[in-house]
Amino acid sequence: MTLPATALTNIPWRPVKQWPQQAIPAVWRHWLLDRGSLTQRLIEASNNHFAVAVIRQELGLPRLDEARALGITGKRQALVREVFLLGHNQSWVFARSIIPLSTLSGRLRSLRHLDNRPLGALLFSDPTMTRGPLEIARIPGSLIPADGKSADQLLWGRRSVFYLDRKPLLVSEIFLAGFTP
Repeated sequence: MTLPATALTNIPWRPVKQWPQQAIPAVWRHWLLDRGSLTQRLIEASNNHFAVAVIRQELGLPRLDEARALGITGKRQALVREVFLLGHNQSWVFARSIIPLSTLSGRLRSLRHLDNRPLGALLFSDPTMTRGPLEIARIPGSLIPADGKSADQLLWGRRSVFYLDRKPLLVSEIFLAGFTP
């Protein structure tokens, strides 16, 4: 199932500093604010029972808010990758990555063929990687192509722009109802 093009468009992604600390429940705070590898944390939380399920990976247009975050025009194609991050065969996180075509050049061409390999593992092993500021949002579960457990809930999500060789890509991660930290 593919996320509708209009989904998540009007979600109020806001920088971390605009969220009062008490607005983010303590149980979620360290998951949302951690600047390390979410992939590695999920591998540890699942005792190595971790997998990536690709929903789609194809060329498409980023949403306007995604294009703005990346500093590109909304009419420039990018690689759109949507996956579920699974722990113990349960969907724990919905991740959407937007990789501009200009980023997919040189040695970074290999990002076109991630298949079911975790993007996070690649990002955090790359010595040129830098990460921009985190943004956080509450997202209606009905906008996520999940297994139905999340549909009636507000979910916590975060996103940030990563840079590899100073080339940007945007990663959004939304914690699903099936994930209980």
